[in-house]
Amino acid sequence: MSDFFDVALSRRSVKVYDPNAHISQEELTELLEMAGRAPSAWNLQQWHFLVFHGKEVQKKLLPIAYNQQQIADASAVICILGDLEANLNIDPVFDPQVETNEITPELKEILAGQINGAYKRAEYPRDGAILNSSLAAMQFMLAARAKGYDTCPMGGFNASGLADEFNVSKRYLPTMLITIGKKLQDGRPTDRLPIETLVTYAK
Repeated sequence: MSDFFDVALSRRSVKVYDPNAHISQEELTELLEMAGRAPSAWNLQQWHFLVFHGKEVQKKLLPIAYNQQQIADASAVICILGDLEANLNIDPVFDPQVETNEITPELKEILAGQINGAYKRAEYPRDGAILNSSLAAMQFMLAARAKGYDTCPMGGFNASGLADEFNVSKRYLPTMLITIGKKLQDGRPTDRLPIETLVTYAK
């Protein structure tokens, strides 16, 4: 098992990829399964992964991502979609647990009440979609690094254009793109603000 701190410290946002490097569908599936192990509110898993795997479909994505060359040269691109209607996952998530006696039907109903109450608040579906899908996105990038791949999270793309071109349901909010592949150039090293400036201990 890779040492987590080595993985985290070696991760860089790589923008120049080897266009001849290949990642298999099986490898992508393994990484996405690991991304899907990320925590989420009520375990609703408020994400969906739209995978661009193959030069033809990646070229279709290229103008939507403002012609950033890493889209074409990466081995694949993942669009992280936040689920705006993850309350619809109540039965698929909790029914198996009820059937195996991990939770009681009464607890399921309590949780369902909490969830549906949250989703009635105007701001929650979008906030929950972005927050939880971003957890899965980070987990994907760390899993990729542990397997020797490089990644880059990208906010620079036309989200509405992507949804139109690739028939993304209005249930989902395009949150970010993540390129994955093998680097031709190291990601630019970046400094971090002193941790003391970013931490306050509550009193």
